[in-house]
Amino acid sequence: MTSIDVRDDEPDNTEDTGPGGYAAARLRLLTEKARSGPPRRAALARLTDDWLAGLWRAAGAPPGTALVAVGGYGRGELSPRSDLDLLLLHDGSADAGTIAALADRLWYPVWDLGLALDHSVRTTAEARKTAGEDLKVQLGLLDARPVAGDTALAAALRTTVLADWRNQATRRLPELAALCRERAERCGELQYLLEPDLKEARGGLRDTQALRAVAASWLADAPREGLDDARRRLLDARDALHLATGRATDRLALQEQDAVAAELGLLDADTLLRQVYEAARTVSYASDVTWREVGRVVRARTARPRLRGLLGGRAGGRTGGAKSPAERSPLAEGVVEMDGEAVLALTARPERDPVLPLRAAAAAAQAGLPLSPHAVRRLAAAGAPLPAPWPAEAREALVTLLGAGEPTVPVWEALESEGLISRLLPDWERVRCRPQRNAVHTWTVDRHLVETAVRAAALTRRVHRPDLLLVAALLHDIGKGWPGDHSAAGETIARDVAGRIGFDRADTAVLATLVRHHLLLVDTATRRDLDDPATVRTVADAVGTHGTLELLHALTEADALATGPAAWSTWRARLVDDLVTRVAGVLAGEEPPDPEAAAPSAEQERLAIEALRTGEPVLTLRTEPEPAGGDGEPGRGEPGRGESGRGEPGAGDSGRGEPEPVGVELLVALPERPGVLPALAGVLALHRLTVRAADLRAVALPHEVGDAPVLMLDWRVAAEYGSLPEAHRLRADLVRALDGSLDVPARLAERDAAQPRRRGVTAPPPRVTVAPAASRHACVLEVRAQDAPGLLHRIGRALEGAEVRVRSAHVSTLGANAVDTLYVTRPDGSRPDPEEAAALAKTLEEALR
Repeated sequence: MTSIDVRDDEPDNTEDTGPGGYAAARLRLLTEKARSGPPRRAALARLTDDWLAGLWRAAGAPPGTALVAVGGYGRGELSPRSDLDLLLLHDGSADAGTIAALADRLWYPVWDLGLALDHSVRTTAEARKTAGEDLKVQLGLLDARPVAGDTALAAALRTTVLADWRNQATRRLPELAALCRERAERCGELQYLLEPDLKEARGGLRDTQALRAVAASWLADAPREGLDDARRRLLDARDALHLATGRATDRLALQEQDAVAAELGLLDADTLLRQVYEAARTVSYASDVTWREVGRVVRARTARPRLRGLLGGRAGGRTGGAKSPAERSPLAEGVVEMDGEAVLALTARPERDPVLPLRAAAAAAQAGLPLSPHAVRRLAAAGAPLPAPWPAEAREALVTLLGAGEPTVPVWEALESEGLISRLLPDWERVRCRPQRNAVHTWTVDRHLVETAVRAAALTRRVHRPDLLLVAALLHDIGKGWPGDHSAAGETIARDVAGRIGFDRADTAVLATLVRHHLLLVDTATRRDLDDPATVRTVADAVGTHGTLELLHALTEADALATGPAAWSTWRARLVDDLVTRVAGVLAGEEPPDPEAAAPSAEQERLAIEALRTGEPVLTLRTEPEPAGGDGEPGRGEPGRGESGRGEPGAGDSGRGEPEPVGVELLVALPERPGVLPALAGVLALHRLTVRAADLRAVALPHEVGDAPVLMLDWRVAAEYGSLPEAHRLRADLVRALDGSLDVPARLAERDAAQPRRRGVTAPPPRVTVAPAASRHACVLEVRAQDAPGLLHRIGRALEGAEVRVRSAHVSTLGANAVDTLYVTRPDGSRPDPEEAAALAKTLEEALR
């Protein structure tokens, strides 16, 4: 056996054509670090060609037969675990038995080596007929390449298939476009997925093959700039994935990304994803441009026969066949519409007009038109820089572009394809294609910023300064490209960008505040006690003015809606609305009410009196329907009562197009006693109820009723799945948990042990911190831990053991992480001092470990 020559691109030959010789040579080739990428793929294809040619000679193939490589193997691109796509082609002169025996002598050695094989046996006529019926077969045959046997027979097949493809292009290309759309809907967009399929997702290798097929039709061609490099990067990533896993997989799973990055010599998994995303973005943009051109050409060709019929067979009417010039409709200075695209006017001079890129983009987005790739390329080549600060026209064009809504996205992508966004906003480069390793997020950082602007565009009628809202939406996460707190880093960047694009000092200060505090409202509303005056005053002090509060409210909603379906709900919207209303009152000079002085509601007083009379827990479940809201506002309505003390779940509409589970209020009254929090939390966990928020306080009843304190618990719960349990069952289990006859910890442990153990990522340890000055009445503890059934029960047990009283709890879940905020006091209701608070946090953290 001769060694493989790694110094040049000459074919790699082996003297041994048997499986063992090929397997050894293949292994050496795949383990060589000196050769990777296109050279290794081509060398592997040549090595496989030589081996199969040897098998062909040994099999004694009759005349009129050929072994043909199709698909990726036909293109000479073999990844380490790629399928071998082979066609045994024959002219029909040999009998069926001879052809079958030949196929067996070829296929079985491949299978014996454990290689995946996609094979077929056909005559030229059969192959042509199958290609006409099956689009995927035809696409594979476009790359047909002879490996052994009658090369003229193989060449004739490829010529015939190519001719058929070009003749049928106006019919088959729309089929291919539909296939690409269906695949994109099924597999998602590669450039945004944390675990992308490098082949099937939109922007992946299947799309590069589709673009090759379009080019082969001679009907249209893809933009060539960067496309070959993007395709190479995707193939290199797939090669590394095959080598790292030892499997024929195209899905870049999270647990494989570090190994794949190391195989490619990259810094880390984030660097790998960013390269993959950039390549996918290039492919996706090229696909959009190409399919738009295909649609235009197909429509034109389809319309011509009808036009000739209407004109009595005269192709061009009175002009005798001459084409009339395409109509141009003005959109803005230097920008016109032509053939369904925004293009530059004949008189446009981009080298003298630095505002033209933004003006063209704004005009295209406002008209709902794509921006011509030729126009974008010309704008990028002109390179006329904007002065700093920008002129007012440039700033207004940017705001107009951002305010166009959904049409902003393709126009923005067109500008990005030629590097114009990073030229206009240099800080954009750090967030471009940056992955977000958070299950809540749908998009990369840069696309999330654009999506937030799209969502904010629908909310501009709610604010007095739409321009500030839109720019803040674009910049709110710009700090994620820098180390440390992205909100703090973003504030500095926002000040710099706002000054550069021409905002005055006052507006720059507002934008910086919005970026710095873009998480303030939702974090406070879901994790803090809104009845505590300190909570409301803290937000009011951070916001400063009613106008900034108004903008921050809209930015909060736009940011959450652009994050993903798990980030926003009617429940969260109501909490944020409530907080904004309270903060607006403080900013208007109103004094926040003292929660301790608040009188119980009629329902709470009724339950408290009943609990005091019976000496036992009394509870009720009230179902809260989620009525539809209009114009992006959350639905509002009075809570409805469940029948006979039982609340049933249902579906509601948040006004944003997605159904939401019903919110359920659980009211519990019982004579004050220790152990209530862990008991109730444990019972709810046993019944598979998720706690959204919890409020506990002592209710003062009129003296004529009684002087004994009554504890009132007002909790928001939701069923994990199925329907809510009956109220009397919850009450019975709560009574048993309180008197000790129901061992909640043992029951939860028993249920946990019954669950199948699955391998997973090791979660970081829980962390408990004290939020300083968050409340004047209580110590505020923040618990961050892995979400799990019974977590609140474990927290309650630990706090009971520490002999403190829980006044309220605010529970939120972000993906697999729980963030619970607890307001605790001493047993007498006083606030623990800082030393006590620190010790309590440490005790709770150790208990949760």
